[in-house]
Amino acid sequence: MSPFFVMSLLLGLIFGQTASLCAPSEYTIHVEKRECAYCLAINTTICAGFCMTRDSNGKKLLLKSALSQNVCTYKEMLYRTALIPGCPHHTVPYYSYPVAVSCKCGKCNTDYSDCVRERLRTNYCTKPQKLCNL
Repeated sequence: MSPFFVMSLLLGLIFGQTASLCAPSEYTIHVEKRECAYCLAINTTICAGFCMTRDSNGKKLLLKSALSQNVCTYKEMLYRTALIPGCPHHTVPYYSYPVAVSCKCGKCNTDYSDCVRERLRTNYCTKPQKLCNL
């Protein structure tokens, strides 16, 4: 192996994170409960973007830790709670949701993230909509 190739490989592993475009991004969540009269559209932030991954074609030459498939995930987050309007008294009218404060490229944590390919979802309201800007 040439010294230029080894140096390029080391610099790529060290500075790969700086080439990532992972950051908090605006997102709207639509929340409704069967018992409640309205759907609530909540504006929040989620982590989204591109993270550098390493090609596994060179897996015999690299350490296993260098072969990570990183995702854009939460570095720091907080939870907020919104009140869903039009709920009867016997229903809990609150919905808690995450707000991304900062993001990082790293391993996906299944404690608070869905780490599989995104499913086809309907992100819309079937009831009259109220907007929540917190």
